[in-house]
Amino acid sequence: MLWRRKGWLKKQFDLKLVEELQALRDEWYEQKRLIEKCVEPSEEVLMALNVTEAKYFFLIREAKYRRVSLKGVK
Repeated sequence: MLWRRKGWLKKQFDLKLVEELQALRDEWYEQKRLIEKCVEPSEEVLMALNVTEAKYFFLIREAKYRRVSLKGVK
């Protein structure tokens, strides 16, 4: 009984991780496009891009550690 709950919780948190990863990827690409279109981006915009990029790569490392794949999730 305890083992089934552990598997269920892992699956639930893996799905949440994938959702967060996809949302951060979209936000990161959007910010990169915005900076590419700007003539002189401000420091605040560049820092926001760096923070989003760091979060995205942290979640990528966590997904690799947990062996979560994005291919099967839609």
